[in-house]
Amino acid sequence: MELKEKVQQVLDKVRPGLQADGGDVELISIEDGVVKVALRGACGSCPFSLMTLKQGIEARIKEEIPEIKEVVSA
Repeated sequence: MELKEKVQQVLDKVRPGLQADGGDVELISIEDGVVKVALRGACGSCPFSLMTLKQGIEARIKEEIPEIKEVVSA
């Protein structure tokens, strides 16, 4: 399975929690072990978006795909 597909699968797992709060996440790119995503909807303007990105999305992706070094916001 391609790396992009693996990352998309993990994002699909965290997406329902984001959507429950009126937000979403979109995969922008993967380069040199760094995943770039865009938080959408309520997640884009939420004061906790960095915490969601790092402690939620990044932690889950790194747990399931060890070759990923970091997740950043686009």
